[in-house]
Amino acid sequence: MEEQTEAIFFELEKVRFIIKDACGLDIAYAYEDLVFSEHGLFIIQFAKDGGNVLDCWFNKDCIELNRINMFNSLAKTATLNGMEMSYKGKFEMAQKEVEEEIDIKFEKI
Repeated sequence: MEEQTEAIFFELEKVRFIIKDACGLDIAYAYEDLVFSEHGLFIIQFAKDGGNVLDCWFNKDCIELNRINMFNSLAKTATLNGMEMSYKGKFEMAQKEVEEEIDIKFEKI
């Protein structure tokens, strides 16, 4: 008998609202537990259990002052919407040889 796993639902629309309200940006792409902002400035990662915790990763090329301001705005808006945002570190993306694939490297703080 196969063991059934419970589906985890992420609140993508709530995160879309948080990003738009906090930074005026839209979601460029969402895949599994990752939500990519427009222009690749940051990635929001949902908690593995689908809870109210969001991890935020910023592009390594993002200017430090901009990163601080955007994160503070994201964290405040997340809190006002019943979510918790934490800064996890930086990431970099590189195009793979296969045109439709990217490689993402995360660097925790």
